Amino acid sequence: MDLLPLRYFQTVARHEHISRAAAELRVSQPSLSRTIARLETELGVSLFDRQGRNIRLNRFGAAFLRRVDRALGELDDGRQELADAAGLTRGSIVVASETMYTVVSALVGFRAEYPGVDVRLYQASAEVMLQRLRHGEVDLCLSSQPVDDPALEVAEVLREEVLLAVPAGHRLASRKSVGIEELAGEPFITTDHGYWPRVLAERLFAAAGQRLSIACEGNEPGATAFLISMGLGVGFVPEMAGHHDVAPLALLHVDSPGCHRTLSFAWRRDAYLSAAARRFREHVTDAIRSEAAR
Repeated sequence: MDLLPLRYFQTVARHEHISRAAAELRVSQPSLSRTIARLETELGVSLFDRQGRNIRLNRFGAAFLRRVDRALGELDDGRQELADAAGLTRGSIVVASETMYTVVSALVGFRAEYPGVDVRLYQASAEVMLQRLRHGEVDLCLSSQPVDDPALEVAEVLREEVLLAVPAGHRLASRKSVGIEELAGEPFITTDHGYWPRVLAERLFAAAGQRLSIACEGNEPGATAFLISMGLGVGFVPEMAGHHDVAPLALLHVDSPGCHRTLSFAWRRDAYLSAAARRFREHVTDAIRSEAAR
């Protein structure tokens, strides 16, 4: 059995859509459909249920996909192990993170040290990026939230306090600390659901019996400090942000237990982690810890 039809089947099974799979594979839809049909003929069963233009993986396809994922994963791991034997002169890594802000400076240093290694960054909420990790679409995840999955290995990078940032001239700007109860009605700058600042804010406000009033939300936690400095509201920023003089902000301690974030790398237990990915993990860990210690 040729490997190419298996790769095609794997992609179609992931999308359950011929045109999207064809676009990713850069082949024509008719050619892809014929390849899948030949594979089904060879196996003697249909792998998909078809209703007009819609296709759905059936029980035969689901069972076969588990085997295909395992077999192709082993081959990819074997190829990567051979590449690693040649050192870190080349390679590729796909990294997912909840925020680019935390990892970008470390990435610049890594690229300078290993110019032959191609690193692709992907930003997503914790749930989405961990799902992509489980599916083998990314090699490493840098999460700002706890990762509880027995299929994943987790290594803590840093645990840091989360502070409340307020714009210069705000009524709380001269304070050293603040309680959640005092923030009732304050317009909050935060992120979309699923990102760590939103998860933390909702948890702390719920525990205090207060309602979170959101003035602005987005999907880049690193933009929070800038928006607060423009006077749009207040919000949570990690302690590390206090090391950068990027905006006229006042930073206050929050009198609430659990007001912190924990950065962790996660990767699959059952997949080979390349030498490039391991070195990237070590490099970023060292860089973040060094920055936090300043």
